[in-house]
Parts: sequence; structure tokens; C-alpha cells
Amino acid sequence: MDLLALTDFNLVARHGGFGRAERATGRPKATLSRRVAELERSLDLRLFERGARTLKLTEEGRALFERTGSLLTEIDETAAAIASGGARPKGSLRISAPLFFAQTAMGKLAAGFALEHPDVRLEVTTEDRAVDMVEEGYDLVIRVNPEVDESLIGRIFMHDRLVVVASPQLVRTSPDVAVAAVIRGRTDRNLVWNIVAPGGPTRMPINPVLSLSSLVMVRDAVLAGVGAGRLPVSLVGQDLRDGTLVHWGDIDAPPVALWALYPSRRLLSARVSAFLDYLRRAFPTGAPEELSAFMAR
Repeated sequence: MDLLALTDFNLVARHGGFGRAERATGRPKATLSRRVAELERSLDLRLFERGARTLKLTEEGRALFERTGSLLTEIDETAAAIASGGARPKGSLRISAPLFFAQTAMGKLAAGFALEHPDVRLEVTTEDRAVDMVEEGYDLVIRVNPEVDESLIGRIFMHDRLVVVASPQLVRTSPDVAVAAVIRGRTDRNLVWNIVAPGGPTRMPINPVLSLSSLVMVRDAVLAGVGAGRLPVSLVGQDLRDGTLVHWGDIDAPPVALWALYPSRRLLSARVSAFLDYLRRAFPTGAPEELSAFMAR
């Protein structure tokens, strides 16, 4: 398989069109089109459905994009690290992280990274909003299921999923009776949670008795027996193993992915490369159990 053609295919898929990919990367539109056509011929597959004004990935194209995007990113990061000449990372590194990850893991990660790279001045801020990396001077951001942004590139370093948990003392009397629930902020506007329980998919009516601003606070309230909660496996994994919480079912929703992102037009610095490598070593498989174990250390 032609690696350059695969790279151009990923550029077009990421930016949503040949023209957008050309404007974002400077690669000529004709070259991108030719390379993608060559890749389709070599695979004997149609990767895009081409309309008069639209370009849409086929099912095969989407599968190829999902499986090769992170690999190409890793190749780029490795090449950038080699090109830096193995220079010792130094200087300022500004990172933005979401509240939950910052509260549960970022302190330990930052401390370990600082000990390993004493010449890097690491600054971490907590933001759940989508910060403007260039305008606000961030080198790297960590985000949960971020929106597509053609100006950013990155990798998934952690997968998670949401589950409904409760104290063993909390009893669900009937499937039709609303369950006392602890919710995060106003995110649970609907009074029903769609869950996948051992018996199959079902709807769980809830009665929000407590609204809190962070997942850590929700977990504490659920442990106290106030109500059931919708929480990530990484946060309650140890509680489930200890029996202090019980699993009522999985939330019927797409999986949660944590991304490390940086500007696509900026040369990857030794500092960012070093932090990405540290994340890989901290969470080698990206399973939620790894984050749960990391928090329990």
C-alpha cells in the first residue's frame, strides 16, 4: 500500500473534501484526487461517495480512516521526535485538561512528567470548554469526544464507558417507578436513562434528587446512598470490585474517548512529543481499568 496515498486519503477524510484539505495543508487538489483514486484502484474499493457538491466516506472508507488515522499520527510524531535530534525537552508546556481528568489523574501525571523532565516548565489548567489553542497559547489539550476541528491533530489515549451504579442499599422496586438519581449539572435534562442491562435494553425513569457540578462529587453522593448515578467505569471500577457500588447497567450511548490534541500546522515540539510519549507509557492499552488503577495508586 502506498503510504503517501494513504496519507492524502486521511487528509481528505479528516477535512471533509479535496478543496478543504488543499486549503488546510497546501497540498494541490489535483494531487490529492489522483492519490486517492490510485489508492481506491489498489484496494479495489470505493472510499468516497462523490456527489455534485458533497463528498462522503463509504463504509469501507470510514473503516480505513478510523484504523489508519492514529497510526499515521504516530508515524508523524515519531518522525518529529527523531528530527529534533533527541534534544532534551525544555521550556514551557501549557496543557488544558477537562475537570474530571484533571481531578482524578492530571496531578499524578504532571508530577511524574516533571520529575522525568526537570527542564520543562509544565502548566496545567482545567477547562471543560473548547479552548482556542493558538489564541490562548496552549501547546496541547486533552478533550472528551471533541468535535472535528481541521486545525487540530491528535490521538485517542484512553477509552471509557458510562455505567449506572448505586449503593447496594438502594433498591429498585419496579421498572416503572422513577429511581432517585444524582446527576451532573443540568446534563441529564431527560427524566429517563436508556441502559443496557443483563436482560437487554431498557428505559430507566429517574427522579433527580441531587445535582452536582463534577463527576467526583456525583460518585461521593452515590456512595452515600442518595441515589443512582451515571458514571464512567474508570471512576467507579474499584468501587465495583470492592462491592461498595453495584452495577445496574451500561448507558446506551457511544463510547467515551479521551483525546490529546495539538495544532496541525505547528511543528511538534520536543516538549509535546515527550508528554505524548509519557501518556502512552502511563496508559499503554487505553482501557478504563488502567485509569482506575492509576487513580488508586
